[in-house]
Amino acid sequence: MWDAFKDFIFWCISSFYSVFQDWGMAIMVITLIFRLILMPLMQKQIKSSYQMQKVQPLIQEIQTKYADDQPRMQEEMQKLYADAKFNPLAGCLPILLQMPIFVALFQVLQEMGSRTQGTSYQFYHLVPDLTLSPSTALEQGFLTFIPYIILLLIFAGATFAPMVLQQLHTPDSSQKKQTLIMSAFMTVFMLWIGWGSPAGVLLFWGVSSLFGVTQQQVVMARLRKNDEAKEAEIIETQPVKVDVTRKQKKKRPTKSR
Repeated sequence: MWDAFKDFIFWCISSFYSVFQDWGMAIMVITLIFRLILMPLMQKQIKSSYQMQKVQPLIQEIQTKYADDQPRMQEEMQKLYADAKFNPLAGCLPILLQMPIFVALFQVLQEMGSRTQGTSYQFYHLVPDLTLSPSTALEQGFLTFIPYIILLLIFAGATFAPMVLQQLHTPDSSQKKQTLIMSAFMTVFMLWIGWGSPAGVLLFWGVSSLFGVTQQQVVMARLRKNDEAKEAEIIETQPVKVDVTRKQKKKRPTKSR
């Protein structure tokens, strides 16, 4: 079943290769198609992350207040999630659903050299061979290595760019610092993984991540704009309070008889 799924993905890539006569462009097109298919799921994930960001201060407050009373803490957390219409599992489900597609694509691109023999796997002369890894390309000279290191940096940076960009609007400085530190470590880890991965995998993941960053920024901007509009509407509908202070009447002077 899994092999049949991978064969289908390879057939899709090969079909676009027959149109563009370029494996790199075929990989980019098939990646964008999969991202478009997954767009509704990713939009739910982004909305879930946005809601989580909004209720995070209240969550921390509940955790601090009921640190010694776990049942009460869980009860208050459920109330908070219900009031905010936030489902913690909503952010995990899209990731779980899309992982089989991404894993299959990853494996197909790694097997590309063995699936088609005698084909030039270049990307419009920008990347000489998409089956080579950055570590292998470095052995062939620095000039050959340049496009591979660019793909590697995009692969590592774009993967965690959504986390960094999301924290720019987080008021909690401690949470922002922790996320940025974790992103830095994970970026280094991705550089290590990408160092031995085929350039086709780096191209696929880089294009996918850049698409995800763009979608995240568009959706987040729309959500913030909607919240600002709701807040402005609430302010406009509130009655205007007029502070009227009555002047104290001066006592009439009494006539002396």
